[in-house]
Amino acid sequence: MKQILRFKPEHRKERAIIMKNQKLVLGVLGLGEGRSIISAVQQSEYYELGNICDLNEELCRQRMEEFGLDKYTVRYEDMLEDKEIDVIGIYTPDQLHAKHIMQALRAGKHVICTKPVIVGLDEAKELKECQKNSGKHVFVGQSTRFFESVKYQREMYEQQNIGELITVEAHYKNDSRWFLERDWSRQPGFSWMYNFMIHAVDLAAWYLPEIDEVFGYGAVSPNTREYGLNAEDTMTFVARDTKGRFATIEGAYGSPCLDGNVEFPIECTLRGTKGISRGGYSKFKYYERTVDEEGRHDRAETFDEKHDYYFRFEKENHHAGEYQNYIEYFARKLMKGETPKPDLEEAFHTIGILEAMKRSLESGLPVKVGSILREYGL
Repeated sequence: MKQILRFKPEHRKERAIIMKNQKLVLGVLGLGEGRSIISAVQQSEYYELGNICDLNEELCRQRMEEFGLDKYTVRYEDMLEDKEIDVIGIYTPDQLHAKHIMQALRAGKHVICTKPVIVGLDEAKELKECQKNSGKHVFVGQSTRFFESVKYQREMYEQQNIGELITVEAHYKNDSRWFLERDWSRQPGFSWMYNFMIHAVDLAAWYLPEIDEVFGYGAVSPNTREYGLNAEDTMTFVARDTKGRFATIEGAYGSPCLDGNVEFPIECTLRGTKGISRGGYSKFKYYERTVDEEGRHDRAETFDEKHDYYFRFEKENHHAGEYQNYIEYFARKLMKGETPKPDLEEAFHTIGILEAMKRSLESGLPVKVGSILREYGL
């Protein structure tokens, strides 16, 4: 990797000069979701684009024209062999992530991979060893953490605005039947849980990093069955940590949902000893109520001025702003010699929670997350 010079945060002019000459070079694999990361790279002072890659050559040409690029490849090997590329951004179908990550690590590249980092834990131990041997970082792009209202909620929480945390309520609810029109989503390995509900699980685990037991119920709607799938699309779980605190985690994907102005598609509510806060995606709103000896205090923050930064293309169903936030966070962490989070350790815990959820649906019983991780040598 190119030399990265360290700087103190207050030296803003110095930073701008350094980053002009010391950018990370990023290659993008997978140009569907990868569209957002291309935009993020082009607008970042920390990066330059090395190359783009997809098996669909027509999509490569489309992205090249859209972003004014001068090259592409349909061979992943071309990017892996490119010594100028420091980081590979992986935005391929979920079932291919483990293979593509390990190929990048063995080629000496850092990795930024969209969630989920893997589907199940069968390849986790091999992936962990591969990352350890490479000495490179694997960062998991849990985009919701980097959305404006969710970031703000976390900042306020770290300032102890609501006191001691009691419970977390997280959900991802969205009528996503359109997703089943994609051929690859109907292949073996597809799961509403791994593709969608993981956002809510990650938020719960972000605030309760020691979740060790889950129990829940799920249903397969007739709407999902029409596509020939027997995958639960409506689920509710309770997840408890080692201190006895718990989170409720809910998902609904195969039926109509309320308008996003009424209920955020992705939502996180924190209940604490001194207050309550709520943030979410995809609306730029944050709510808070705190109570002290002087009475009750209500706050509502909006971030509408950030709309065009986050949603740069048509509609509000992409993640360009979040991706820019997290690739720049990744770069800053590398400069400080720190590990970007969520890393593989956090990711495997999240996948362990999902596996425990899956087993709870099958057995009708609470399932320990720790026992699953030990089962896979983690």
